[in-house]
Amino acid sequence: MEKSQLSRGQFLKQLGMSSAALMSFYCLGTTMTACSKDTVEPTPIPPPVISPSGSSGITGAISGTTIDFTIDLTNSNFKDLKAEGQFTYVGDIIIANAKGTFVALSKVCTHVGTTINFRSATNDFRCPNHGSEFRLDGTVQKSPADIALKVFKTETLNNGNSLKITA
Repeated sequence: MEKSQLSRGQFLKQLGMSSAALMSFYCLGTTMTACSKDTVEPTPIPPPVISPSGSSGITGAISGTTIDFTIDLTNSNFKDLKAEGQFTYVGDIIIANAKGTFVALSKVCTHVGTTINFRSATNDFRCPNHGSEFRLDGTVQKSPADIALKVFKTETLNNGNSLKITA
């Protein structure tokens, strides 16, 4: 007796599952699992500030190998940053006012590359995707991330009206 070979579609039909049903089951299963069991409370995210150098209150290099820029904290785009608990994004950097101290870190979570947020209530950074948490110095305080964030130097100038960020 000659053996016949079934195609994948024929095999699934014999099982009683269509390709669409199988894909739906697969997709449902992957969206219902995550790396964190924590309940995620939505955090308001300010719009990202991605400005070319020299405009909108930023002067200097905000990207590339040499990060060296200054933010005008009196400019309407950045005046809220003077208030404790506020944060913004400039290029690939998140800048936060952490209880009166300015902190600048890479905004990209080291787990899978999601943009992190600053949490003023806990004075730390959190990835909304899988729940990784980072201290103000960029070190990991909660996995799944296991690599620290890059830290940038901050310096206030002009009686607190400008903020200089350097690598």
